[in-house]
Amino acid sequence: METVTIRKAKADLSRLIQKACRGEDIVIARGKKPVVRLVALRDAQGNRKPGAWKGKVFYTPDAFAPLSDRELKDLGFE
Repeated sequence: METVTIRKAKADLSRLIQKACRGEDIVIARGKKPVVRLVALRDAQGNRKPGAWKGKVFYTPDAFAPLSDRELKDLGFE
């Protein structure tokens, strides 16, 4: 567990947030007295599951076909 003063926490906040996101305990102290613990939200810790979108996203075979002149004009490319 890393303990830092408020002054050091202000100067190194980005680094401390990165550490907290990796699951490290960060305590911020006023002088030598601990007053706050910096913790990451559960979603911020990278709890993603590979393949969660499998079978939910698809495209039709014509998705990569060239656009017609009408479609290009509607999109403002003409």
